Amino acid sequence: MAALSRIFGKLISNKFRVISPTRSTLFRSYCTSDEVSCDLLVVGGGSGGLACAKEAATFPGTKVAVLDYVDPSPQGSRWGLGGTCVNVGCIPKKLMHQAALLRESIRDAKKFGWDVPDKVTFSWETMSAAVQSHVKSLNWGHKTQLQSKDVTYHNAKGVFLDNSTIKATDRKGRTKIIKPKNIVIAVGERPKYPEFPGAIEHCITSDDLFWLKKPPGKTLVIGASYVSLECAGFLTGMGYDTTVMIRSIPLRGFDQQMAKMAVDHMSSHGTKILKMCRPVSVEKESDGRFKATWEDSNQNKSSDRFDTVMLAVGREASIEGLGLDKTDIQYDPKTKKIVGGHDGDSEQTSVSKVYAIGDVLQDKPELTPVAVKVGKLLAKRIFDNSKIQMDYGKIATTVFTPLEYGCVGISEDVAQTRYGDQIEVFHSYYKPLEFSVPERDAENCYIKIVCLKDLPMKILGVHILGPNAGEIVQGFAVAMKCGANMDDIQNTVGIHPTIAEEIVKLHITKRSGDDPHVTGC
Repeated sequence: MAALSRIFGKLISNKFRVISPTRSTLFRSYCTSDEVSCDLLVVGGGSGGLACAKEAATFPGTKVAVLDYVDPSPQGSRWGLGGTCVNVGCIPKKLMHQAALLRESIRDAKKFGWDVPDKVTFSWETMSAAVQSHVKSLNWGHKTQLQSKDVTYHNAKGVFLDNSTIKATDRKGRTKIIKPKNIVIAVGERPKYPEFPGAIEHCITSDDLFWLKKPPGKTLVIGASYVSLECAGFLTGMGYDTTVMIRSIPLRGFDQQMAKMAVDHMSSHGTKILKMCRPVSVEKESDGRFKATWEDSNQNKSSDRFDTVMLAVGREASIEGLGLDKTDIQYDPKTKKIVGGHDGDSEQTSVSKVYAIGDVLQDKPELTPVAVKVGKLLAKRIFDNSKIQMDYGKIATTVFTPLEYGCVGISEDVAQTRYGDQIEVFHSYYKPLEFSVPERDAENCYIKIVCLKDLPMKILGVHILGPNAGEIVQGFAVAMKCGANMDDIQNTVGIHPTIAEEIVKLHITKRSGDDPHVTGC
């Protein structure tokens, strides 16, 4: 008994050492009083909101609280703290992308001398359990980080009652009124549901795919967004019969030459592509499978049966139920995004001391690193008199299709519209050395740099389609931020033999009409 008492006493002691007096006081007041206050309340526990909260908490005496609540998807999926990126976005997507790439690597291994069995099996259950375990560890990590920084976290949904008052409601229906000195809206986005019979009842979205306990089987992915192509790509790579339905153009907003090549690669490697088609209905059949019907541009109808139908037709800001109608906060009724830029601050809404960051903010890149950077800078402006605003230009990103597409800057399409004949496009096809021994298809491995043709040939955009494109383009994003021009690129010595080296070797322009295929070292 004495030993148990000592152990219990130690546990209690450790527990109270973790929660500092500041957090303990704020937490007790939040749970026991009818109305509480804090210096900053962040509504939304995604990457941007958490970054803002944690940065704000570094300033002495600052009381910070975070509200985060996940409404389950129509199919019932729900998850923990961390927002889209951690739970149903970047993290599980990249891990599943890697799982699919390994299948190709296993095939390559035989050509490189490894004794690999002819029949190699894949287990969705094993893979998804590992991915979900990692995601849950990140959920826990976020909670402990907030606790260590004296940030009060509550699993509750926040709703505006007026310009400066939030009502928080937890899962049990208990409510608290919060009067923060500053409010940051960071509620992110959720997938859209198109209006056709069976869309909500029978289709899943990316909110559900990453939490499936059973393999998706034969899958139809509706949409041409990066979410659609990424998910279809790794499902094909894992061996599932996968079809993508594209209504108009793939990867709207990205360089269309690169987008077409990414889709062409998917098509030649097993993903079926239904072009210029739109869904008509999805019906559940007696055996549990789904009959999907669609029509093409000539209104000819077709149908097929699938085990899973996934929607990836875009996302919209999660402002429904936020109570913005009770405030003077301006938002676009079409996009449902909040309008920022008031009083010279990119994230300031039309209401003083109320800010919006991340995907919920109008006309800003919908990227996790952007939200994180914005959140930190905003906290410094609020609590440290900083004047530094977010630079939303020259931000790199990557679409994790089977052949990755990385880019920074503007597309050739946009450059042509803005600058017309003033642009020059350097380009090259290439074959990664690691593709040579297994004789992998490199038809769509391609690089181009869009720049102004007049000296010093300012770079407008860098685009690469190939393995590890995200790792490669990050460095060139730094170069662009530093003002690099084409002369700087061509005067840089490459690392041989690498894919990145092909960028600094670019010398053929589209204007010249010369063959852009690499012929040797």
